[in-house]
Amino acid sequence: MSKKPSKGGAPSLDMTPMVDLAFLLVTFFMLTASFRMAEPVVVDPPASHAEKTLPENTVLVSIDNNGRAFFGVANAEAKVATLLKMSDKYKVKFSAEEVKKFGGMSSFGVDIKDLPKYIDATEAERMKFQPQKGVPNDSLKNPQLRDWILYAAQETNGVYIRERDKAKAAGKDFVGEKPRYAIKADANAKYIYVKDVIKTFTDMKIYRFNLITSLEGGGSKPAEPGKNKN
Repeated sequence: MSKKPSKGGAPSLDMTPMVDLAFLLVTFFMLTASFRMAEPVVVDPPASHAEKTLPENTVLVSIDNNGRAFFGVANAEAKVATLLKMSDKYKVKFSAEEVKKFGGMSSFGVDIKDLPKYIDATEAERMKFQPQKGVPNDSLKNPQLRDWILYAAQETNGVYIRERDKAKAAGKDFVGEKPRYAIKADANAKYIYVKDVIKTFTDMKIYRFNLITSLEGGGSKPAEPGKNKN
């Protein structure tokens, strides 16, 4: 017995709504995404098996293979407040636009007197900025790195307390972490350079910090080691 042909023809699926939805999602992510600025120095840390990543509330000192120290704060609010304190102490003026740009920068490695010019430079110019000798770390004559860490510690802790109290007042669970301090040193950096930065932390009675490595096997994603340096 033969089957009668279907009157409706071949079945079809209208994909137009799916295409519209895909473009809406792409547009949404393009408008809401915040682009991360390039690091001013390439630091190739040693490898590790651990895959833990650092939290957002981190104070980071990077050391390149020439021993230059680069300073960065993950939290933009704390970063701007730290800059204003340094501006007052070292009598270096920053415009409102420069302060805003600084809040979006990842890290820097210049003397504070050169920082306004560094901020005003384009991203490509910053990669070739001169002089970029690292943040001064002379404990007697020019302890800028110590002061950056000190003020950043105060401001990141302040941000943590405000966010915690705000969540508590709203009756919500607070999932933020206390500020952390981290050192990311190039695998080819001499130990004496790392030792100098560690001494800067310990002189300020900061005895717990993370040493950042890359994933073993050539991975580029930074990872925390399983232990903190005590």
